[in-house]
Amino acid sequence: MTVLPDDRLSLAAEFPDPTREQWQGLVEGVLRKTGRDVSGPAAEDALSTMLQDGLSTRPLYTAEDAPGDAGYPGFAPFTRGGRPEGGAVSGWDVRQRHTRADPARTNEAVLSDLENGVTSLWLAVGAGGVPVSALATALDGVYLDLAPIALDAGEEFASAARELLKLYDERGVKREDARGTLGADPVGQLARTGRETADHTAEAAELAALCHREYPNLRAIAVDALPYHEAGASDAQELGCSLATGVGWLRDLTAAGLSVEAACAQLEFRYAATADQFLTIAKLRAARRLWARVAQACGADDAGAQRQHAVTSPVMMTRRDPWVNMLRTTVASLAAGLGGADAVTVLPFDHALGLPDAFARRVARNTSTILLEESHLGRVIDPAGGSWYVERLTDDLARAAWAWFQEIERAGGQRAALRDGLIGERLATTWETRSGRLARRREPVTGVSEFPQLSQPPVERDPAPAAPAGGLPVVRRDEAYEALRTRSDAHLAATGTRPRVFLAALGPAAAHTARATFAASLFQAGGIEPVHDPVSVDAAAAAEAFTRSGATVACLCSSDALYAEQAAPVAEALTSAGARWVFLAGRPGDLRDTYLAAGVDEFVAAGGDAIAVLTSVLDRMGVA
Repeated sequence: MTVLPDDRLSLAAEFPDPTREQWQGLVEGVLRKTGRDVSGPAAEDALSTMLQDGLSTRPLYTAEDAPGDAGYPGFAPFTRGGRPEGGAVSGWDVRQRHTRADPARTNEAVLSDLENGVTSLWLAVGAGGVPVSALATALDGVYLDLAPIALDAGEEFASAARELLKLYDERGVKREDARGTLGADPVGQLARTGRETADHTAEAAELAALCHREYPNLRAIAVDALPYHEAGASDAQELGCSLATGVGWLRDLTAAGLSVEAACAQLEFRYAATADQFLTIAKLRAARRLWARVAQACGADDAGAQRQHAVTSPVMMTRRDPWVNMLRTTVASLAAGLGGADAVTVLPFDHALGLPDAFARRVARNTSTILLEESHLGRVIDPAGGSWYVERLTDDLARAAWAWFQEIERAGGQRAALRDGLIGERLATTWETRSGRLARRREPVTGVSEFPQLSQPPVERDPAPAAPAGGLPVVRRDEAYEALRTRSDAHLAATGTRPRVFLAALGPAAAHTARATFAASLFQAGGIEPVHDPVSVDAAAAAEAFTRSGATVACLCSSDALYAEQAAPVAEALTSAGARWVFLAGRPGDLRDTYLAAGVDEFVAAGGDAIAVLTSVLDRMGVA
């Protein structure tokens, strides 16, 4: 073996360390070519991306951006994980959700899941799922000492919990072997339904005391942040609401006689995992850090390891082109696992359509299986830890969430803030801002606002049980576009054809393809079928082609240069042929008045309000 001299092993030492200022200078040069004359830190700011909650992601992170020591896994502040081994022993708990009301069919699905990789069950019981009295049927054949059970029984949590505990006794399950959560969540019910009684809080406290005394591995309380996420909350708002709820439970449970340590051990926190993988990772890390701070303030430093259940976001699930949901949930579950969640539920890709079929459940459970058994994500402890970007994002998110938590506390706590409307108003404002981004396609939704497939047959499922209502609203990213597509579907059912728009492409394909593709995607997002035949038209051919298309609206598509030459006469020809409304794809620049005088009625371009445009088009077409 040849041993190299020391001076050949440190090649990097021959180069000076670049400075941040030098990097900013290079950025200035690039931005200057785009017409943006900025320098220094402003050049870096120009490449930053604004997030919700006043946060931003920067284009460059260095050791200077690191917020400080994140500690060690399994030790306060638990940022890097609630267990010293992280997921290196068994990864995360693969928890499948079941909402079917038929106990026999639920049992069939439960056994299939457990035989094929699922490690725990999340059962909807009561009005939203299996009847409480049929819980034994739904769990027939399930080894209750091996499979943890998480109940979601809404207002019937007390009777559902008693039924499950009775089942443990009847099947000879040792009390120390009973694992999972009884799912008492009166605060979540207040958020979802606007109803909560003092009896519910007292019943939940009694269950917590019982679990503390007799069931050491069973938790009584679910601190569910999904109602806030589904009402449009930002990540910081979701964290702040869960933190305020958890603090409220510490007050209730200690007042009922439990120690702070015992009260902490009765709580399981539930969060949404989205397809924004870095925000999800940072959110789960920040949640543990924040809860550790609460435990520290209560004098229970060692009890601050938060038990986390992550659920792939229902808000991001779409009804159109639902196959894309597989991609969304894969990224979300990956982020949940990397973020340190103890249990992960992957919602089936057809979740937004109703009850999942066997294939959808299989894909959902196999998503975690592949990440754990083939990608081995559970073998690494806090893999995102040490990334300057992730550490800074975790810190920024934690600070924003803490500020919101303090505001809720000043309002009297989570229950008071829900009843007085503070939370509802703030979440509505956040969702309104996000809805604007969705409408302008600044937050694209594949298969819905981008690359929609009008010819794809709908995926149909059995209806799911009605969700609780009366409290915070339930929002979905696709809801505005879904309303437009529903109008188009009704028109198709009534007339046999979809509403149509004629794409009047000018010049060769090289000139018009970009804007014709943009226009086609835009109109299809509203359920409007684009007719691009012939491939190109001029003033002489436009009228006949428009009449043949069967459309009542037209859109000019081409380059700025060809617009200057042909847009005016073609627009006049289309108007003469009976076009009710003529669009031009692109920004008109100095020729705006010329185009308007020739018959162009409106201009559509990237960043415009697609929902407003599509709604007005359907109105003009007479689509009810």
